[in-house]
Order: sequence, then structure tokens, then C-alpha cells
Amino acid sequence: MTSEEAGRLGTVGRLIRYPVKSMLGEDLSTVDVTERGLAHDRRFALTDRDTGKVASAKHPRLWRRLLTLTARAEEGAVRITAAEGKVLWSTEPGVDEMLSEIVGRRVNLTDTPPYEATLDRADPEDVLRDASEPPVSAREGRLGGGSPEGTFFDYAPVHLLTTSTVARIAALAPTGTAEVERYRPNIVIRTSLAAGFAENDWTGHTLRIGTDLTLRVIARTPRCAVPTLAHGALPPDAAALRVLADHNRVIPLESMGPQPCAGVYAQVLRPGPIQLGDPVRWA
Repeated sequence: MTSEEAGRLGTVGRLIRYPVKSMLGEDLSTVDVTERGLAHDRRFALTDRDTGKVASAKHPRLWRRLLTLTARAEEGAVRITAAEGKVLWSTEPGVDEMLSEIVGRRVNLTDTPPYEATLDRADPEDVLRDASEPPVSAREGRLGGGSPEGTFFDYAPVHLLTTSTVARIAALAPTGTAEVERYRPNIVIRTSLAAGFAENDWTGHTLRIGTDLTLRVIARTPRCAVPTLAHGALPPDAAALRVLADHNRVIPLESMGPQPCAGVYAQVLRPGPIQLGDPVRWA
């Protein structure tokens, strides 16, 4: 085995971006990545007119309908498609009112985060106690602790997930299946030789993807209610969180206790374009 082969972790299996926060996203074959993440990722979000908070399916009692909408970045705008096929454009007059009707709360579509933006997140333990009914209560948290200012990321601008983790979740789930879409990664790394929750040990390490893109892994990704929810045609699945709570409860950040985790967050050290099939290696 050559030194290059020894340092290779896998290849890019999927590239996914989410032009509107908490809506369903789009698969890409190639994309530019800057310090602000994948081009057009989380370019927009909805804000609640009554509370001023950013809408997130992390509080499913209020916002699970966001996951019935699919967003695609087009030239100069974002196209939003509802479950019944109705198409809205981010640039059209009245889009706020139409979105408000769909999600059931008064919202604005914006590309500018509120000052010191916050969102609500249901406690994963509440979700696990009664997966049949979304929790009423939620804790308020700040957006983007590991992201550039003016972005809508929960924590950091790039989210990585390996196929070994998805396969491990599937092996432990009652149905024997697991769907990548439930965990909303940006880059799915095909790790043919790895087993289990491979990226648990990546925190603090640097990765290179393709020729130029260089990432610093800064935290494991704690999971919330979102994986358990219906995602478009995918039905609710409590096991998507239960498996992690039972088999991969680890510390994501030094400031947190053990949490159900899958995947890792990363910051961009060196921007660059990437595409499907690109090698992923230690930098």
C-alpha cells in the first residue's frame, strides 16, 4: 500500500445542499465550496414574524411542515416546490404570505439572519420519550457558533457523513434501513473499508477533498428531532434517533455532555471545487 492509499479515507459519494434552511435539498454533481460552505447552501431561511426566531424543524411542533417543501437554487433565485407540486419563487411578490399559509405561521423568507439569530431545538430525550407526538417545549440556542457571521448554519458551514455510519445505523435499526436524507449532510463520503461510526475520531483532523478543498473537522454532530420526522415521501422513523441514543451517545463538544451523534461538522481552511468521485484523504 502506498502512502497516498494509506491516507485515503474514501471518495465523495453525494453532494447535497439546502438553499432554504430546514427544507428538503438538492443533489449536485459538482459544487464550489468557500468559507461559507457549499455555494448557495442555507442561502435563505424563514423567520417567525411573531418571535423573530429562525424557523427550524428542530422544533417539529412548529416547523415540521418545512420538510414538505423542496428548495433548488436557480440563477438569481430559489425555486420552492410544495408537496402537491405548486412552485414558488424566492423573488415573486407574495411569497411570504404563500409560505405562511403552507407552514401555518406568519413568516418572512430572508437571506439575512437577524442580529444574534436564535432558533428553538426540542430536547432529543423528549423526542425519544414519545416519538408519536412532537414535543411542545424547546430550548433556545444561538445559530452558527462555528460559522462565518451572517450565515444560517446550525453550527458550522460543512456537514460530513460517511456511508459506514449510515450502514451501521441501518444494521442496528429494526427495519434494517437508514436514509442519508434524514441526517441532512452536505458531503457523503463513501468509506468502503471503514466500519461503524468512522467519523467519531475525526475531530481536530484536517481533510482534503479533490485537489484544493481543505477542511478542519471541529465537532461531532449532535442529532435532534429532525431525523425522526417525515422528509417528503419518507415516513417518520423514531429509530433514526433511537439507534444513535443507544449505540453512539458521545460528546460532540467539550461544553456538552454525551449526545446521540452522527457525522461531523467542519470549517473550510482552503476553498475549492469538488465533484462526485473526488478522493477524500487526510491533509
